[in-house]
Amino acid sequence: MDDSLIDVPRGLAGVVAAETALGDVRGLEGFYHYRQYSAVELATRKPFEDVWRLMIDGELPTPEQAADFSGTARAARVLPQPVLTELPAIAAATAHADSLAGLRVALALACAAYGFAPLYDQDQQQRRKAAITVGAITPVLLAALHRIRAGGKIIGPRDDLDHAANYYWMLTGREPEQCQWHAINAYLISTIDHGFNASTFTSRVIASTGADLGSCVLGGLGSLSGPLHGGAPSRALDTLDAIGTEDRIDGWVRDSVNSGRRMMGFGHAIYRTEDPRSAMLKEIARGFGGPRVDFAIKVEESVIAILDELKPGRALRTNVEFYAGVVMELCDIPRQMFTPTFATGRVIGWTAHILEQTADSKIIRPSSRYIGPPPPQPFD
Repeated sequence: MDDSLIDVPRGLAGVVAAETALGDVRGLEGFYHYRQYSAVELATRKPFEDVWRLMIDGELPTPEQAADFSGTARAARVLPQPVLTELPAIAAATAHADSLAGLRVALALACAAYGFAPLYDQDQQQRRKAAITVGAITPVLLAALHRIRAGGKIIGPRDDLDHAANYYWMLTGREPEQCQWHAINAYLISTIDHGFNASTFTSRVIASTGADLGSCVLGGLGSLSGPLHGGAPSRALDTLDAIGTEDRIDGWVRDSVNSGRRMMGFGHAIYRTEDPRSAMLKEIARGFGGPRVDFAIKVEESVIAILDELKPGRALRTNVEFYAGVVMELCDIPRQMFTPTFATGRVIGWTAHILEQTADSKIIRPSSRYIGPPPPQPFD
């Protein structure tokens, strides 16, 4: 046995794998931040592009810097012609796959068309340009693939619309109402970063090899496709649909908990109190009002009470997915686009982490402990 190996908890829980200046999640407090600012305050008070620049460049922009960054990001929305030509075929080929499959194919093609070089061979300005490009084209690709699958025509980006409004425009063909813009802008900002989650860590591991930025983001997308990471918003709405009416809440929830089924939208790997993203989105949902919101709040209250009764000491509270699904539904975003919309925000966090990781020349290469039959054994 190699005495130099260090045993760590399953899932690397609580293990510090790297240092970052991009933000942190303080689970016991129910607080998370981007650099030195509250993420929730940024989400409710700043436009997406300002926070994007904060993550990429390390500071909130002055008005002049904001205009410059916004212009750069909007100019990067234009897709290469070979990618536009292939989008219908990509949409058809991935129609029955997971919601991010089309994006993975289209983004790989786009990055190849741009000729992204390995991060190892680029300077910081080249890496930054690639990061902004990927962040800018991701919502364009997602909206285009969705519209093709729905039988509509691709709607191109508009230079006069900011990031959140432009995404909604390309997806629906309508400019968002103010309440919709506020909700989408806040949601996208709130999903940019959240510690060393599975997709972010995956992106950093790939970046540590010196691979091109597109490959790093594609790794993050692969991780995000798993339902335990990015796929829960629509499943949380499925729960509301399955319950149906108020009189069924108690019985449905108790049956689910007692049978061991996971309550999508409740519990988090880090938070031991209310998820601040959930609290923010709940207030946004209240602003819309209506029976769907009222029902969601009643379901939340009942689930928490029953979980406290049946699983005492677990402190299982509402996480971001529960009200994210409600808010996106209120904004008329199709359910199959919930996880892709999450990816539209998270890709900014991935690229910021990728840029940060390139400053460390050490490849991420953990060890494993072999537990199979003792070798060598004869096989003849």
